[in-house]
Amino acid sequence: MQRRRLGNTELEFTTIGLGTWAIGGGDWKYGWGPQDPSEAIDGLLAGLDFGINWIDTAPVYGDGASEKLVGKALRQAAREDVLVATKCSRKMLPDGSVTGILDAESVKAECEQSLKRLGVEVIDLYQMHWPEPDSQIEEGWAAMIDLKQEGKVREIGVSNFNVPQMERLEAMHPISSLQPPYNMLQREVEDTLFSYCSAQKMGIIGYSPLAKGLLSGAMTCARAAALDPSDHRSRDPKFATPELEANLQLVDRLQLFAKNHSHSVAELAIAWTLRKLEVTSAIVGVRNRAQIEGTHAAADWQLTQEEIAQIEQILSTLDQV
Repeated sequence: MQRRRLGNTELEFTTIGLGTWAIGGGDWKYGWGPQDPSEAIDGLLAGLDFGINWIDTAPVYGDGASEKLVGKALRQAAREDVLVATKCSRKMLPDGSVTGILDAESVKAECEQSLKRLGVEVIDLYQMHWPEPDSQIEEGWAAMIDLKQEGKVREIGVSNFNVPQMERLEAMHPISSLQPPYNMLQREVEDTLFSYCSAQKMGIIGYSPLAKGLLSGAMTCARAAALDPSDHRSRDPKFATPELEANLQLVDRLQLFAKNHSHSVAELAIAWTLRKLEVTSAIVGVRNRAQIEGTHAAADWQLTQEEIAQIEQILSTLDQV
């Protein structure tokens, strides 16, 4: 499986990383509905067996549930070469809603808790999950710098930041990576973030390459209508009329292209994000073994310029639907 260096760091990530947002369960505002823990661990272990070398998680995913499952998977894998990325700054409130907190004490406490849940001595990539509250990002970043100097984390990065916010932090310490949403339906990052990260020699880790399942080939109108109420997608306009129908028509066209190239539409969507060399890796969600079995081959699918042009032509039809 291909690997790419994360920006200016010494970390080398496979072009697919294992995403664990969904395995945190559904008892919070951004949950994905019920999750079988054993299936989640089985999926993570399968991904590692396929050659994927890193896992992305966060404490807010199920209020620590996701990190605990990652820790169990790491113990079962009994491997020392798996890289772990997690985050800070998002906390769950008793009612399941989420708030941002970035004071130094909280950031350092979150790191200690993540280390225990994950069962590791050092976190390979520690990321500021969201720049919220904006007024505290410098304080939070200073705490993350301290954690790196203390040897508790190897590299520090950010997620969901814009350029002006990154510039503020870059003045204090280089940012190793940015983690933005990036997929065929969300391309805003291509406008300014890609060029900025490239100039700063910063890695880019794209999350949600399958647009929360819209580009997986498994979503239908019936499945969208039947989403569990605890699944946040049941409240997402992209999964409701009229956006849903337009998105699924696009997927039908992409599916035909993928089939003609002996791949699934999910693999096509992931390979498309990796066509940009600025992108170090794409985070692919895994809730069970079947999901990663249907996506891991994208890591080694290198699209040609002709294929990319054909895909762009298909994507342009979304505006015509």
